[in-house]
Amino acid sequence: MSSITELTDHGSEPSSDSTADRLNRSCFCKTLDRTQLHTFLQADVVNEDVLATHPQLFSNTSVFISPYHAEQIRRIIGAITRVVTLSGYEQQVLEQAHKIAANGMETEGVFMGYDFHMSEQGPKLIEINTNAGGAFLNAALVSAQIKCCRVESIPLPPLKTDLEAGFMAMFLHEWALQREDKPLKVIAIIDENPKQQFLYPEFVMAQRLFEKAGLTAVIADPSELELIDGKLQYKNQIIDLVYNRLTDFTLEQKENLSLRQAFETNAVVVTPNPYHHAIYANKRNLILLSDGDALAKLGARKGDIAILQAGIPATREVTSENAAELWQERKQLFFKPTAGFGSRATYRGDKLTKRVWNDILQGDYVAQKIVIPSERGILVDGQETTLKMDLRAYVYSGDIQLLAARLYQGQTTNFRTEGGGFAPVFIADLAPD
Repeated sequence: MSSITELTDHGSEPSSDSTADRLNRSCFCKTLDRTQLHTFLQADVVNEDVLATHPQLFSNTSVFISPYHAEQIRRIIGAITRVVTLSGYEQQVLEQAHKIAANGMETEGVFMGYDFHMSEQGPKLIEINTNAGGAFLNAALVSAQIKCCRVESIPLPPLKTDLEAGFMAMFLHEWALQREDKPLKVIAIIDENPKQQFLYPEFVMAQRLFEKAGLTAVIADPSELELIDGKLQYKNQIIDLVYNRLTDFTLEQKENLSLRQAFETNAVVVTPNPYHHAIYANKRNLILLSDGDALAKLGARKGDIAILQAGIPATREVTSENAAELWQERKQLFFKPTAGFGSRATYRGDKLTKRVWNDILQGDYVAQKIVIPSERGILVDGQETTLKMDLRAYVYSGDIQLLAARLYQGQTTNFRTEGGGFAPVFIADLAPD
């Protein structure tokens, strides 16, 4: 399989006890060659032993899904990609967004992250994220896999070199969309206190990729940027493109002033940017995307409406008017801040206290029908156990570049679970031995 986007419809829905389900439950093989992964990471992150500093970043096992479910994921993403281009959708979303989101429309936004839970009814999209982390790390991970002894005939995901070529082409395309044939020279990878970020090794991997392509690449805190004579600069070096990893999605914090002004004046290409977050990633959009009547009024295709209603859990805004109803239904709901990220300040309704509920009512939240995550059987210290899992599709311009899983215990993904972490996704339609 050279690309997830090459999958086609595989006909009728598989049984609930599919090959992938059985493998996830009962195949305890270790597929990761940690020596090989260490070699890949050392080549890209020279001064850090990532496996030692991040012991729960990578799982030793892999995750399986059926071709049918992979196709469902592709169709959900395709339907969203079409809906967000509707003029009525864009207008409605931008009316509720920060005014800065009116900029940045020319670009597509790199590394959009579509996160899924695998239910008995198939994949359910629980949220969309801009600046989704992990793509570079997962590119290394998939190239360090050995085929499981039980699934020798199942193809491995794309290799690191192929994935990185696609990543580089994506950044070059972003540049061309806004600057056409002007030469791209300098890219800045921007995040708050970048060396303190958990995924800082990935920033270095991105830097190495850009440098291999003949570009100058820097990693910087936004406070180190200056707007001088209409040009965004870092240590007297003019920045052409910003790979934005900030979680200040509207660039309102004072440390981001120079970057915000450069973005507003089109002095630099920023990807992803506030427009991408407003159109895709604000959790309030899930209300609209899961509402068939609202989508019909916007002119969405009937087929797309059916796909989204089946693939996105019903989501509602939390208001004082529906507070009593939502409190009664809370055990079936998950509560998320509309501009949240990284599972911060998210709550399962069955765990809510009255104090937290009052905080939710004072905030800006949505309530989404809970989709219980599926599980992956795994060996931890030689003992068979199970971990929860979700799937992330890294997407550019509607096309899936890479699928990755995250294994964990607890309410949300955390990269602190023994045996957990990122895991590659194998598409399995063969009967296990």
